[in-house]
Amino acid sequence: MYSMGESMSEYMGDSARDQPAEKSAIGSIKGRKVYIRTFGCTYNWGDSRKLGEILKHQGCTLVNSPDEAEVVIVNTCTVVGSTERKVLRELRSLRHHPLYVTGCMAVVQKDAILPACNPVLIHPEEIQSAYRGLGSIPPDTCGIVQACHGCRGSCSYCITRLARGPLMSAGREEILREVRALAGSGVVEIQLTGQDVSAWGMDAGSDLGALLREIHQVPGHFMVRVGMMNPATLHPVLDSVAGAFLGSRVFSMLHLPVQSGSDAVLERMNRGYTTDQVMSIVRRFRELSPEISLHTDIICGYPGETEEDFQETLALLTCMQPDKVNVTRYSPRPMTPAGREKDMPDRFKKERSRILRLHSEVIARARNAAWISRVVPVLITEHPRPGSSMGRTPHYQGVVVMGDLPPGTARKVRLIEDRTYYFVGEVV
Repeated sequence: MYSMGESMSEYMGDSARDQPAEKSAIGSIKGRKVYIRTFGCTYNWGDSRKLGEILKHQGCTLVNSPDEAEVVIVNTCTVVGSTERKVLRELRSLRHHPLYVTGCMAVVQKDAILPACNPVLIHPEEIQSAYRGLGSIPPDTCGIVQACHGCRGSCSYCITRLARGPLMSAGREEILREVRALAGSGVVEIQLTGQDVSAWGMDAGSDLGALLREIHQVPGHFMVRVGMMNPATLHPVLDSVAGAFLGSRVFSMLHLPVQSGSDAVLERMNRGYTTDQVMSIVRRFRELSPEISLHTDIICGYPGETEEDFQETLALLTCMQPDKVNVTRYSPRPMTPAGREKDMPDRFKKERSRILRLHSEVIARARNAAWISRVVPVLITEHPRPGSSMGRTPHYQGVVVMGDLPPGTARKVRLIEDRTYYFVGEVV
């Protein structure tokens, strides 16, 4: 899937690059009880599911804890410092098991892994290569389709782009084949994922809107959740993608990570867009879908962020009126330009993150108030605990109802209580 020519070795670890396929790290795990521990994003979970299918074809049994396992595989994430520290604690606790490590840290932070344990490293590309041609689908009510990996950006704080490389879109037919297989297996939610989903097709002369319109035509009883889209790559294909969200197959939910409301900070982040472009995206989606749910991400305490910059972020959130805000305190990542900048004292980042969360929750509760007492269609997707069911509205709002309703069940539900990040409802 990489087409990097001579630069491929920059992203491939020595063991993954030099081993012949028949001696691959994954291929050495046969007939064993395997526990897979996954950190990070939906894309990582997609890798772990594919890895599980590969292992089952090699005679392995997947188990639910390391105590039951003969082999442990940890799929790592290093997007922020707190996650990296959590992963390393996990690796140290598992160092006495036969241990394999994959994910982003296996590519770009071997020097951090090896003092914690002595594992076999699996490059994520090895998972993709081994999965091609299997034709099996991980059993679940929620499916993951990896539309693309890598990105077209060069954000100054991001280590993930070093691990995942430049943008490589999965082929249109490959994606549609996976969607058809998942729909045929009874999946009720398909998560279309990537490091930047709106960039899909830009390396192959197509665009995400065209792909979504083809997915609309796939028969089945499922809905598609479109993953995170960078404003820089969404803006050029705005009308095509926003129009495709009108289809009945796509949840009316836009995940648009803006990271800052200050144009000066966005420029230092090298994000490739302005706050005016962000608002033009929001306005266009709401022109077509007035009640669309809007999720965004904010990094607070970026190096050099002034009080004025921070106030501009609060002002942008007020203008955007998002339903959910994921707030992350900035943490320096190795090998990134921002990592060489002077970091802000943690007490400022903590205080700003607290203010951001309170501000965003006020906005969310005000938006949620308009939904209380309304009757909405809900598609049941999971069971969070015995005696209750979790579903999604067409706008991807989470709704908990009493009773063990089978996934895929569609019900009319009255929303009776706002829990800020989800609703409690009653079937009518």
